[in-house]
Amino acid sequence: MAQFTINEEFLQQIELLQTLIKNNIAGQFGGNHQTRTYGSSCEFADYRDYLAGDDVTKIDWNAYARFDKLYLKLFLDERQMHTKIYIDASRSMEFGDKKKAEQALKIAAALAYLSVCQMDKVSVYAIKDKAVHEVIGGIVGKEAYIASIHRLNEVQFDGDSFISDAIMPLNVGYGDGISVLISDFLTDNDYENAIDLFTDKKRDVFCVQILSQEELDPVVRGRVHFFDSENAEKFYRRNIDREIARAYKRALEWSIDRIKNYCAARGASYLLVEAEESLGRIFLEKLVNMGVLK
Repeated sequence: MAQFTINEEFLQQIELLQTLIKNNIAGQFGGNHQTRTYGSSCEFADYRDYLAGDDVTKIDWNAYARFDKLYLKLFLDERQMHTKIYIDASRSMEFGDKKKAEQALKIAAALAYLSVCQMDKVSVYAIKDKAVHEVIGGIVGKEAYIASIHRLNEVQFDGDSFISDAIMPLNVGYGDGISVLISDFLTDNDYENAIDLFTDKKRDVFCVQILSQEELDPVVRGRVHFFDSENAEKFYRRNIDREIARAYKRALEWSIDRIKNYCAARGASYLLVEAEESLGRIFLEKLVNMGVLK
């Protein structure tokens, strides 16, 4: 289990973070989401001919005075979006003094807070083995957030995770918000089908890859025992020389490119973060550079 605790000190930290970026949120977390359908917001969209039975209060009388014809004003529809955050809760997320797991919880909590501040609905899930477990379901507003976010402390990181197998059977919603997938993506298991499902359902997709500094730049040398982080019964004994270190680097680059390029090909956003990075750097620098925040 991650040793990190969502407590009052952390909540003050993300409230300060939200204050720093207040009124400067763009992209997926912009709030006041305007759909391509017409509704009852205050923002004008277009005209159409008046038809019998239409709401006469929406007739543009100035246009009638100019053209001697009845036109109806159309306004953009504003809908509450649903932010759905999926956390990979496999044992590999606890590698590196459990900092990856802690970072996953922090990022999930911060993204959830940004969403509720924009009056969006938020749900958070944990992916374990081939199932998705709801941690927080459909909260709206800061009060509901404060009352519910502590449930992230209960997420257990163990076993394996099969992201696509877990997500494919779900009703993920259609065109009603963003799906955030938080994982180290260091797996041979399929996650591409899950990303395809989100994009096919016209949802915005944001994949956050978390890696520890030890994974990004290992310093081990000599004879070492390696244990599979998701299966303790599997272990390997290797003499780590320069060639093996290079092979590891190539394999890591391939793994990073796999998720990064797949996201790019599907129009999904992708962000690589280190487990040791501060939320301030992630949100005020990296997400700004991505264009998600301005």
